[in-house]
Amino acid sequence: MNVLTRYIVREILKSAFVSQLLLLALFNLFTLSDELDDIGKGDYGLTEVFYFLALTSPTVFYELMPASALLGSLFALGNMGNFRELIAMRAAGLSVFGIIRSVMIGGILLATVAVLVGEFIAPSAEEKAQLIKVTSQNRQVMLKTRYGLWLREERKFINVRQVEENGDLADISIYEIDGEQHLRRSTHAGRAEFLGGQQWRLHDVKQSDISPENMHSRTDNERIWASSIEPDLLKIVVVNPDNLSIYDLAMYVNFLKENQQKSHNFEMAFWGRVVNPLVIFVMLLVSTPLVIGVRRGISVGARILIGAIIGMGFNVFDITIGHIGLIYNLNPPLMAFIPSLTVLTITLIAIKRTQ
Repeated sequence: MNVLTRYIVREILKSAFVSQLLLLALFNLFTLSDELDDIGKGDYGLTEVFYFLALTSPTVFYELMPASALLGSLFALGNMGNFRELIAMRAAGLSVFGIIRSVMIGGILLATVAVLVGEFIAPSAEEKAQLIKVTSQNRQVMLKTRYGLWLREERKFINVRQVEENGDLADISIYEIDGEQHLRRSTHAGRAEFLGGQQWRLHDVKQSDISPENMHSRTDNERIWASSIEPDLLKIVVVNPDNLSIYDLAMYVNFLKENQQKSHNFEMAFWGRVVNPLVIFVMLLVSTPLVIGVRRGISVGARILIGAIIGMGFNVFDITIGHIGLIYNLNPPLMAFIPSLTVLTITLIAIKRTQ
């Protein structure tokens, strides 16, 4: 790596991480504003809000990396163009593709950081953040184990083995104790659906009343269960494709296919995570024709505007293609790659015209 390449890489990385910090701070301010409205719900206070912000920051960091790469490269290369450094580099024998190669080396480092954060830090931190928020607001004691979800409500201990995506519960056991910590009632339901107003409808109910003298059992097809537990508390145990690593998504997709369940949504999320590093390189590549092919003297504000328009446009295009793929059940890898490949093609054409 020669001196010019090291210089370009260093400036790209410096500008990208400054952009990342600014965007992360901005997004956290928006999140803080939203979370402040929830203070006072249950035990959710200012301390929990800051814990929530800290734990959700890795996910935001990962999602903002492509935009940060674009803004950082626009700043770095734009300043080099304004100060005629790019002209001096090309006069010294560095071609346009030499500049692009240096930018891509910086992209390798940025993509590596993004993958490490997105795969090994963000998923677990996001789950803890949602756990803190929901349990604080609902005042329930909750424990997630290999044997399902355990909750406590006054003198009742509730075990939920399965939470459906629509909020319904399956395989529920309710254990009720008396003031002397003796088991007095055991209830099992095959399924439960939320009716609203702190009411659930239990299906396939089996109940056993226990006393020192005898035990009485009964069964019901349906029964209304009054409980302060709400679906929002249980949503954190539903598999969220946006908060899983590539490996976990691959394993879950295989699990769904083996059990003949719908997996298209999770396949789209999997390929979206695979494509994300490519998006970083595409965003870096976009900045090259914008700087080399545009006249010098463009202000910092203009570069921010250009970067924001491109980033927002790409994001809207990507979301639109993803929704089309989900609605019409189209090929997940193809739908994931179309936005990046489209922008890449346009960028390569623009670079060729700057030659």
